[in-house]
Amino acid sequence: MEIKTFEDLIEWTRQLHAHLSRCLKESAKLNNDERASALLDYLAGHEATLEKAVTEFEKQADYKAMHTRMYDYLNHKPIRASADSYSHYASMSFADIAKEVFSFHDQVMDLYDSLIGKAEIPEAKSLLEDLLALEEHEAMRLASQIGRMEDL
Repeated sequence: MEIKTFEDLIEWTRQLHAHLSRCLKESAKLNNDERASALLDYLAGHEATLEKAVTEFEKQADYKAMHTRMYDYLNHKPIRASADSYSHYASMSFADIAKEVFSFHDQVMDLYDSLIGKAEIPEAKSLLEDLLALEEHEAMRLASQIGRMEDL
């Protein structure tokens, strides 16, 4: 997807969470490790929730911010969910799944953080700060839940 505006960025983020959710859900059915499969199910639901939250940002965000052009995005290396296929996580361990999903979220947060300093209008900066706060909050919640699952 070509990202030219903040609206494109938010749509791209929504699509990434949706894709990751589908991959995690399909892999959960195929992973023979019960703990890993349970983690995949939980993560799939978490990513679906994030997709919905990002959709709400699309609906409620400031029009001016959404249609602001992004020039500095092109300087950032592309982020892709590692899952190119729906069975990507099917043979991974609990720890490897958690590590990869956290890495994905860290990359998204790093992107938002780098773009905040480059935002040219206050509305765009505020939008990015809100998106970053959402991702940070969800990452903390995810870490807490995964920690509990590891203890079982």
